[in-house]
Amino acid sequence: MSILVSVVIRTLNEAKYLGELLEVITAQKTPRFDVEVVVVDSGSTDDTLSIAAHWGARVVKIDKIDFTFGRSLNLGCSFADGDILAIISGHCVPMDSGWLHSLCEPILDGLAEYTYGRQTGRDTTKFSENQLFSKYFGSSSEVPKRDFFVNNANSAIARAVWQEYLFDENILGLEDMELAKRLTGRGGSTGYVAEAGVYHIHDEAWFQTFRRYEREAIALKQIMPEIRLTFWDISRYVCAAIIIDAQKAWSQGVLTKEILSIVKFRLAQYRGSYAGNRFHHRMSQQRREDYFYPSAKL
Repeated sequence: MSILVSVVIRTLNEAKYLGELLEVITAQKTPRFDVEVVVVDSGSTDDTLSIAAHWGARVVKIDKIDFTFGRSLNLGCSFADGDILAIISGHCVPMDSGWLHSLCEPILDGLAEYTYGRQTGRDTTKFSENQLFSKYFGSSSEVPKRDFFVNNANSAIARAVWQEYLFDENILGLEDMELAKRLTGRGGSTGYVAEAGVYHIHDEAWFQTFRRYEREAIALKQIMPEIRLTFWDISRYVCAAIIIDAQKAWSQGVLTKEILSIVKFRLAQYRGSYAGNRFHHRMSQQRREDYFYPSAKL
């Protein structure tokens, strides 16, 4: 009996990139398994649903009032038939035809139970967000991994593992890390696959960036309750991030073009993190630095 991989895509008005995403999924080279596509839509009013139908995706809907990131994924995964559940954002596009095979291979070979792949920016992705992608999604794979950082913009999980743990339906974000923490805490394994790369394309207003980081900081409080950020921490991180980004932009010859975007992004990011995190309990200085301090790589 052949193995089936279900690609699960959460959507809300994702018409801009969904067609390209589905086209690239159709072109994937998958000699070890078959593929189906499941779209979980939370009320799109653009051409998202017609694009999904054009490419033969199976569609399941969730009302906006019922939406959480975890609940929508649990709905999509339960609707899917796959032995492996590959999860990708509706505004991500795989870099090549080997993406899905690379992402699922460690699960097929029993080396990891929950994997995630590389992300990089494209089109409207802001300069500073590209620096974050470089920090969290490096060029070297790590299978298995020693920590519980996973990202559902580009991930895969064994169906049996998802069925055992399920995504938390009440957490505001970071449902991937929350599940991975429970999984690794009981001896399970995650893995990072650098070869399974996608373009992750954000097109947000600054207030949306603020809200995204605020939401994730609130979720992180539930996952790592020891984390606490002070105003002094945030001030240092903002200044350091702007300086490091400016140095990177200068080395690429784009500082004049990008400096305003750099300042706005880092202010939105860290203001959001502080707003969501200000009620945290105390945590160790080193753990705080590791998670929030910007990478100094140029």
